[in-house]
Amino acid sequence: MSHRWREGKIGNLLFGIVIPSLVALLIIGVAMVSTPSLIGLKYPLLEAIVIVGVPMLIGLIWNQWAGGASGFLLGSLYALYYSDQLYVSQGSSDISLLGNLVSAMLIGYIAGALNKRSNQYSRMLAAGVTSGIIGSLLVLLASHFSPIVGQATISGVVLVFLPRILAGILVPLVAKGFLKHRSD
Repeated sequence: MSHRWREGKIGNLLFGIVIPSLVALLIIGVAMVSTPSLIGLKYPLLEAIVIVGVPMLIGLIWNQWAGGASGFLLGSLYALYYSDQLYVSQGSSDISLLGNLVSAMLIGYIAGALNKRSNQYSRMLAAGVTSGIIGSLLVLLASHFSPIVGQATISGVVLVFLPRILAGILVPLVAKGFLKHRSD
């Protein structure tokens, strides 16, 4: 055991302490800055990570039930947070938040159900992109009934599909890395 620790000491420190600490500081730094461009970046990143990336990752590396459950929990937290922000600014809530919640649950479940615990990147990629597309369609459907969001424009459709499809491509790479080092 000590031989393995010495062998990978720099890698362990880098990936176990340095990189996660830098990411944490970056998150705190972005949250503290209130320029309009960074505020415009915070919410799509929050959405892409919390209600798309994490449920998809858990679905791919574990199973559909864990992916769906994590999507439900994280989607609920996201909807509560966003609803609080929306209520403060406009005095009302919105049905599109339910679309985000159910989309997160569906993304995690579909990713796990289609992947079936496979280690093949091509299968993970197909599961990730498919779950991202179906989750995007659900968000668009719920947004269609929203008095605040309203009818979808071309740019709105792109903003719904782009992060989910990108996550469907990138998250399987992360999942492949997790699965590669599962026994370590």
